[in-house]
Amino acid sequence: MKRRNTPSKEAVLSVLTASKKAMSQDAIEKKIDLDINRATIYRVLNRFCEDGILHRIVADDGKQYFALCVKCDDNKKPQHHFHFRCESCDTIECLPVPVHFSLPENYHVEHVNCVLTGTCNECLISA
Repeated sequence: MKRRNTPSKEAVLSVLTASKKAMSQDAIEKKIDLDINRATIYRVLNRFCEDGILHRIVADDGKQYFALCVKCDDNKKPQHHFHFRCESCDTIECLPVPVHFSLPENYHVEHVNCVLTGTCNECLISA
């Protein structure tokens, strides 16, 4: 079903596109210029996740972040990949290269939700 484009959807997508990193609902809400309530923003974010436009990341701090991903291919569901949360600048980003892991024999991975935590390259350089 084709979904209608609305000013709310355009505003949320514009903020995420400009950010180039994952953002929480609170951070998105602060950057939007329109008068949009919190429930509408969550509905838009959830619909974008359902449609494969962005994906949800649940970080080690329990907070949900939403991102347009470098691994997404023509709005299809994102491939399995890792994310990195910087403790210095509190950003989350999709890692641009694969992170390899191994499992014991007879295990099959269906979904990956992995966030590595530390200090990002930008914060290391500026330290």
